[in-house]
Amino acid sequence: AECRGSALAADRSLHTFKAFCELNRVLATAETRDAGKLREKILTMETLNPHVKAVEYAVRGPIVIKAGDIERRLQQGVKQPFTEVIKANIGDAHAMGQQPITFLRQVVALCCFPELLDSPAFPDDAKQRAQRILQGCGGHSLGSYSASQGVECIRQDIAAYIEQRDQGIPADWNNIYLTTGASDGIMSILKLLVSGQGSSRTGVMIPIPQYPLYSAAISELEAVQINYYLDEANCWALDIGELRRAYRAAKQHCQPRVLCIINPGNPTGQVQSKKCIEEVLHFAYEENLFVMSDEVYQDNVYSPDCQFHSFKKVLYEMGPEYSSSVELASFHSTSKGYTGECGFRGGYMEILNMDPEVKAQLVKLLSVRLCPPVSGQAAMDVIVNPPRRHEASYTQFTKEKNSVLGALAEKAKMTEQILNSVPGMKCNPVQGAMYAFPQIFIPPRAVQEAQALSVAPDMLYCLKLLEETGICVVPGSGFGQQEGTYHFRMTILPSAEKLKVLLEKVRDFHLRFLQEYSPQEAPVRRTSQEHSET
Repeated sequence: AECRGSALAADRSLHTFKAFCELNRVLATAETRDAGKLREKILTMETLNPHVKAVEYAVRGPIVIKAGDIERRLQQGVKQPFTEVIKANIGDAHAMGQQPITFLRQVVALCCFPELLDSPAFPDDAKQRAQRILQGCGGHSLGSYSASQGVECIRQDIAAYIEQRDQGIPADWNNIYLTTGASDGIMSILKLLVSGQGSSRTGVMIPIPQYPLYSAAISELEAVQINYYLDEANCWALDIGELRRAYRAAKQHCQPRVLCIINPGNPTGQVQSKKCIEEVLHFAYEENLFVMSDEVYQDNVYSPDCQFHSFKKVLYEMGPEYSSSVELASFHSTSKGYTGECGFRGGYMEILNMDPEVKAQLVKLLSVRLCPPVSGQAAMDVIVNPPRRHEASYTQFTKEKNSVLGALAEKAKMTEQILNSVPGMKCNPVQGAMYAFPQIFIPPRAVQEAQALSVAPDMLYCLKLLEETGICVVPGSGFGQQEGTYHFRMTILPSAEKLKVLLEKVRDFHLRFLQEYSPQEAPVRRTSQEHSET
C-alpha cells in the first residue's frame, strides 16, 4: 500500500491488471481441463532436491533480503528512521567505496580491448603483461575458452608467486588450477572427497564459527559436518585438543577425511601462528586427513604481532616425511586482499600430493564447467605478478596497495576499541581478514521473545538493528557459535568516517536494546567471555 500510495488511478490500473491476469489463468485452466487433464507443476517444494532445501547461506540470508526491501522503500520515498541502508554484511570492498587498483584495471582493460595497446595513456609494464596474457589465449582474445585448468602462462605466474611468497620452496605450475573465485575450487575438492554410506560417509571438519560456504557445501553434497570450536577466550585460537575431541566424537558415526582451515579467519579475524599450523599438520598426518587451507585473506594481516604463514610453507619446513605425504589444497582469490575485485570471480588452488589418477578425475570434473572466466584469470595474474621496483607503475601501485591495507589496519583497531567500550559487548582483536565478530549479551526477555517467534536470539537482535538504524549485519548463528553465546559479523570495509558512524549507531542501539529487555533495577550483564576474564 505504501508503494502504490493512495492515487485512485494507480489503484484502478492495478485492479485492471489483476483482472487481466485472472482471466488468463481461468482461460489456461479451461484449456488444460478441455484436454482432459489439469496440469500440475513438476518442480514443487515437495519434489525439490532435499539437499538444496538444507542449504543455508547466512551472508545473503533473510536479513539481507529485508535490507534490500527497506532500501527499495527508501528510494520510493517511504519514511524510515534513517536515510540509508549500510550493508555491513559482506566483504564486498568496491560496494563499500574502495577504489580499484589502477594497474590491475589497466591490464584487464588492455586484455579486453587490445586496440588500447597503441594508446600512450597506458604504461609499458601494463601493456607487456596484457600482451603476454593475450598470447596465451586462443585467438589472442580474452573471449575464447581457456584450458579447464586455466591459461598456462597465468598458472606459471602463480607458481612463481607462490615460490617467492614461500621464500624459495618450489611450486609446480602443473599443480595450479584457476577457479571461479576460491568457492569454486573448494566445492570441486569437496566433490572429490565425499563418498561412502552410513558410518563410512565422509566427515568434513570445519571451524566454528565458520564461513557458511562450508556448511552449505556439506549439506548440498550430503557429507557429515564435524564441528571443532575455536577458542574465543584465547583470541579465536585453534586448539589441537579440541581438534582431537571433535575427531574422536565423529568417528562414532562417520569417517572423517577432510580438515578445513580458514587462515586468516572468517568471520573471526584471527591469524594462526606457525606453531599452531605445525600442530594442525601433524594432526592431519597422524589421522590421515586431507587438508583444505582457505588462504584468501593472506594479504590482510593488521596486527604487528602476527604474520601470515602458508600451510604449504610450514608443511615443507616440517621435512619430507610430511611434505611428501600430507594431501593439501590451498586457495586464493581476487576478491579479498587489497584489490577487492569480487565481481571478476578470479581465484586459484594449488594441489599437493594428490594421486595422479585422481588428478585426472579432477581435470575431468573441472572440464564440465569448461573454464573459469578468463577476465578473472587475467585479474588473478596481476595480483601474483604486480609491478616490480624498476617498472613504471611500481610507485603508484605500491602507494595504492599500502593505502588500502593501512586504512584497513586503522579501521580494524577502531572497530575493536569502540565495540569494547560498549557494556554487554566484547570484541577480540581483528588481527586480519575484513570482519569483526563481537560477542553480545542478549537479555533473557529478548531470548524468550525470539523463541516465541521461532528465530535465533541474535537474528532478532540483527533484525531490530536493521529496522531501527538501517545497519545490516549477519547474526552469529549463521556462522555457528558456542551454545549460549551470541554474536554478529560486520565488515570493516566502509570508509573510516562511515564506519565510525556505523559503530556509534551500533553502540547506541545496543544500549537501547539492553534497556528495553532488561529489568529496570538490574545492572547490565557482561558477556560470557568478560566473565571468563575476571
